[in-house]
Amino acid sequence: VRKAVVSTQSTGIHFKSSYQSPDSSLRRTILSTTMPLDETNNESYRYLRSVGNMWQFDVEDLHPKMISRLYKRFDTFDLDSDGRMDMEEILYWPDRMRQLVNATDEQVDKMRQACYTFFLNKGVDPVNGLTRENWVESNRVFAEAERERERRGEESMIAMLSNAYYDVLDDDGDGTVDVEELKTMMKAFDVPQEAAYTFFEKADIDKTGKLERPELVHLFRKFWMEPYDPQWDGVYAFKY
Repeated sequence: VRKAVVSTQSTGIHFKSSYQSPDSSLRRTILSTTMPLDETNNESYRYLRSVGNMWQFDVEDLHPKMISRLYKRFDTFDLDSDGRMDMEEILYWPDRMRQLVNATDEQVDKMRQACYTFFLNKGVDPVNGLTRENWVESNRVFAEAERERERRGEESMIAMLSNAYYDVLDDDGDGTVDVEELKTMMKAFDVPQEAAYTFFEKADIDKTGKLERPELVHLFRKFWMEPYDPQWDGVYAFKY
């Protein structure tokens, strides 16, 4: 598959000192190599501007560990390691569920539609994909768009994607997910299965031994969408 090339350009930001700590160097990489994102080329910026939200990304607001975490996740999705995430790569993951749990065509199609919508709003263009350099900003603007949807009482993209998967994982149909079902989900997304136990421990807020869907969505948002908090470091068995 031939991929379109997206050019990058400098932001023109200058640093006063020639020495750069590892933390500032990581931020500088984002500042100097990214193509500007706005409502003309990013779905989440487009959504925010449509409702009058003028939020703008500032890499200085991000903890370096969050930046590192996001890059590690990008590398999981970038199957051919070319520095660009494509929809074709994204849609591999629902197909993987077919192999793991014998998902039906209807279930796989629902997961594919959910993945497409979710990652479109995360900045993955259907034609040009999303570069590794733009991934961090795309995640942050998506997080702000999720907060805006919550404020407005609109459907959460995270819940939408989660429900598509949990409908398949919930073998007994009781509306909850146990450790074994969670292990399948981890395997489906190429996360070590031992992470199911650390994730489960953090997510099971009411300590019932079963995870309800809101508990899963809540922890996902805490780990990926909110400002860095070291208490969540072990959620995925320290993979991210």
